[in-house]
Amino acid sequence: MIPAPSLTGVLLLFGLSLFLGLAFEDFFARTYRPGGIRTFPMLAAGGGVLYLFDPVHFVPFTAGLIVLGFWLATYYRRHIREQDGKAETNVELVVPILNVHAYLLGAIALALPPWVAVAFTVSAVLLLTGREKLHALAQRVPLREIVTAGQFLILTGIILPLLPNTPVTTLTTITPRQAWLALVVVCSLSYASYLAQRYWAAAARGLWMAALGGLYSSTATTVVLARQARSESTMRRNAQAGITLATAIMYLRILAIVAFFNWALARALAPWLCALSLAGLAICALQFWQARPMPQETKGKTSTLSPSGGNPLELGPAALFAALFIAVSLLSNWAKVEFGTSGIYTLAAIVGVTDIDPFVLNLAQGGTSGLTDNAMSAAILIAASSNNVLKAAYAAFFAGGRATATSAGVLVLLAAAGVAIAVVIGA
Repeated sequence: MIPAPSLTGVLLLFGLSLFLGLAFEDFFARTYRPGGIRTFPMLAAGGGVLYLFDPVHFVPFTAGLIVLGFWLATYYRRHIREQDGKAETNVELVVPILNVHAYLLGAIALALPPWVAVAFTVSAVLLLTGREKLHALAQRVPLREIVTAGQFLILTGIILPLLPNTPVTTLTTITPRQAWLALVVVCSLSYASYLAQRYWAAAARGLWMAALGGLYSSTATTVVLARQARSESTMRRNAQAGITLATAIMYLRILAIVAFFNWALARALAPWLCALSLAGLAICALQFWQARPMPQETKGKTSTLSPSGGNPLELGPAALFAALFIAVSLLSNWAKVEFGTSGIYTLAAIVGVTDIDPFVLNLAQGGTSGLTDNAMSAAILIAASSNNVLKAAYAAFFAGGRATATSAGVLVLLAAAGVAIAVVIGA
């Protein structure tokens, strides 16, 4: 007995196949291609009916797919050398793929959850209609970055699952898998920011680059903006506000990373990090509004910022991060054993002048046992404050002092506020 299909599945089958056919005909307007707003619904209905005949072994469905493939192959042989009105070949590989897609859609709409069929079809339409933009993007992305992304996928999809999830030494409770997962999370967040800075044209205007730089590395962003403020007088107004903005975003970045690994610690940190971030955002808005350039100052000039760093997925920086993470984990445990909580606070102040991510992640993953959430929150705030003092020094040094003096003062003020909060909650 043939199972009765659901009404939702049938409506989804015809609605999505019509949508796919409409996009197909609109894209291939004024040229002949097999498929379209009539063909695709019939293919989807045929695929759905053949699936219902044998939903276990798929014999009729497979036979129909073979027949469709044979017909498409015949079409290719017949029309492969023909050209349309644009002097392009009349056959593209995407054409038979979309015909097969329409046929498979019938079974997918009837057998799988609705979101699968919707995602399956919408993805195909977006890939079809975005041909020019996708090809342009492929030409812009250098081969080196594609190789780097491939290496990252190998390290994430192959090495991460194979790493042991048990401690390999009594000196720390952090496991190799936890250490590598920390690397993956931080690099992924930084990589998303890196891609936006490098390939999103709008990010180079205004304060977008500073905001994205705060997700990538607020320290690197501060150095870049300070240098540009020194060399380009028209950049000073945006640079001062941008340095403050990058640090404001840094607080939110820390909160997001902590929340990924330790929700309880993130809840304890959230009020303080959000308050510091809001203070930074308010000061940034005030800086930007008060120092808005006059029209004659910017006439004929474009205010743009440069990307704040290299590709975070390259193996060198990734290996350095992993080494720092392990070293910080070992130092944290040693400091806790030898000096107690005060040792952790001292270490937090020291790591602030390097990279605070390994320290924050070590605390979030429980790498230092015996600390309360308040103590860990205080340590993270101290590390962030120490890092702010370092960035204030960078802002003053690379910009020559006066160009970014206001933002350097703001960073010191935020650092003092962070230390004050740490003293209160860590007491």
